[in-house]
Amino acid sequence: MPVLTSDFTPTFLFKSGHLNTIYRSVFSKESCNYKRKRISTWDKDFIDLDFSLVGSKTLVLLIHGLEGSSQSKYIVSTTKHLNQKGLDTVCFNLRGCSGDDNLLLGTYHSGKTEDVDFVVKHLIENYNYDNIILVGFSLGGNLTLKYIGEQSENISPKIKGGIAISVPIDIASGEYELEKLKNKIYLERFLKTMKTKILDKAAKFPEFNLDKDQLAKATRFKHLESLYTVPVFGFESPEDYWEKASAKPYLSKIEIPTLLINSKDDTFLSDKCFPIDEAKNSKNFFFETTSYGGHCGFISSFYNAKNNWLELRIERFIRQNIQINLL
Repeated sequence: MPVLTSDFTPTFLFKSGHLNTIYRSVFSKESCNYKRKRISTWDKDFIDLDFSLVGSKTLVLLIHGLEGSSQSKYIVSTTKHLNQKGLDTVCFNLRGCSGDDNLLLGTYHSGKTEDVDFVVKHLIENYNYDNIILVGFSLGGNLTLKYIGEQSENISPKIKGGIAISVPIDIASGEYELEKLKNKIYLERFLKTMKTKILDKAAKFPEFNLDKDQLAKATRFKHLESLYTVPVFGFESPEDYWEKASAKPYLSKIEIPTLLINSKDDTFLSDKCFPIDEAKNSKNFFFETTSYGGHCGFISSFYNAKNNWLELRIERFIRQNIQINLL
């Protein structure tokens, strides 16, 4: 039942998925003054949380995408908008993404919801919020959806809902799509930063015995997963990782209001990342597909003051479906 019709209608040039994907990160000049809190984890590591507080009883937990951080422009713009509407926010910088390398060999991956669970419990135990809402982008959206689904029977009553944007909920097909020629520039950018991080880890943990020659030759995510993700996190193979980390199997288990927004022109997403049947058969999982918007873009025009459709859509879902009062 909850399959939603989108009202996103950009101007002509922004009907290009690539322009919409790139524009926000290149041309947005917004910034945030966060207050950072470093928390120690159960496995003798740390996670950096960046708060932006306005004195609300509702906290929105933001989770960024692959190789992003609290400085990612979609995180900054969402933080500022929600603050203006009277909500506190905190960005969960995934391990190794806050600007300081984490202490362990392992960093993060698309399905590492034990870290989400740890952060959520920390917020509940140490802060006096009545409501917590999860908002995730891309990889962070996969974490958001997977967490809400797999915790459906045990989730805290303070977790009132979730929103996920531009999410490759089926990792195997999403990776295949991202590795096509049309996404060559994005893929090379991701691989460059990820290879650098893996090399840095190998230098700090020589017992890891990284095959640096194979790393240098890597041209696919699967190659990096075979060299790093699989052995470090205990998966049997990249295929095992894809299956266990994907959020799609958990959508039917979602029991609180949760929205996924994916664009048809998002070149990162395959057909399997558009869960129409799952939404039709759910009372709590809402799926909205737009014709345009790219990946984490949803920019309407060159007039920046009007480029807030995504933030307004997040706000509207919080008002109408999660039923939280905003300014």
